Parts: sequence; C-alpha cells; structure tokens
Amino acid sequence: MLGLKLPTDPRWVDIAQKNIEEILIDHAYCEQKAASSCISLIVQYPQYQKLVEVLTPVVSEEWDHFQRVLKHLSKRGFTLGMPRRDEYVISLHRSIPKGGSKVEQLVEKLLVNALIEARSCERFKLLSQQIEDPDLKNFYHELMISEAGHYNNFIKLAKEYYSPKKVEIRWEQWLEKEAEIISNLEIRSDRMH
Repeated sequence: MLGLKLPTDPRWVDIAQKNIEEILIDHAYCEQKAASSCISLIVQYPQYQKLVEVLTPVVSEEWDHFQRVLKHLSKRGFTLGMPRRDEYVISLHRSIPKGGSKVEQLVEKLLVNALIEARSCERFKLLSQQIEDPDLKNFYHELMISEAGHYNNFIKLAKEYYSPKKVEIRWEQWLEKEAEIISNLEIRSDRMH
C-alpha cells in the first residue's frame, strides 16, 4: 500500500529499542512538526476548502499523538529534551522543485507530507511487531493505523487539486527520491526517521 522503494534496515528496531528515551524524544518532535506542517498548509492555502476540512482534524490527531508520546516519556521518568535536526525531512524539503504554479507547489508539499507519513507508518509497524515493551507495542500499532490514514489524506488531496495521472507519476518520482535519501542516511539510535 505505501509503495516505499527501500524498506527500513532491519537493524533499526534493535537500535531504537536500546535507545528508547532518545527515540521517544525524537518521536515527540516528529508529531509536533507534523501538526505544524498541517497548520502551515492550511494557512498557506486557505482557499482550498477540502484541504482545510481534511487537514484540520489531522492537526488535532498529530497534537494528540504528541501529548501521548509525552506521557510515555513521563511514565518512564524521561523528559522531552531538545529538538534534533531531522535530516530525512530536511532532505525531502530540499528536494522540492522551485518554481511552478501555486497548485504545483501545493502538490509537491502534499506528496512530501505523504512520504513522511508513509515512512512513519512503516517504522511504527516495525516497532509494533518487534519492540519488547507491550505498552509501546500497542501504542505503535495504533499510530501505524493513524499514519496510514494521514498518508492517504495527503495523496487524495494531491489528486483533488491536480491531475490524478500526473500525481501518480510525480509520486513514483518522489518514492525513488525518498529511497535515495534513506539509503544515504546512517542508522541512528536517536532518530525516528
């Protein structure tokens, strides 16, 4: 369903599990950034009513996820800590082509958001299947389902505002680019992506 061209390195879950504090901190900031990204799209493109209608509840869901990750941190005696640079997201944003119409720029941003949600969904699935902590196993299973829905929202919105055929072509190009980005990133013990 997600179409990712390069699966996560199988070693990532083991590394993440051994550094759960760092992963939870990074995850919290990923959720905060996801909410902020949806807010930015709404503010930049308020004339697109369907986008506003679809993304407004996503903002609430992402913020709820942020709060839930904070609870998991607190339950384990951890604090939020400082945000980290997300090289994965930064690389995706740098790959957005410059120029084009306003709607073309919107589609590029929607597809980048879909990629981030797809990769998060894939990683949450791995955690839900392999992490030893039963509380986190259930939590990540719930989030996997939610992220899959968000991924679908972004793809559908792109097709709402642009030629579905062109969106499919562009999505395939983005999947190739995302695989290239993932292949060039080191496996980090303190990063969700």
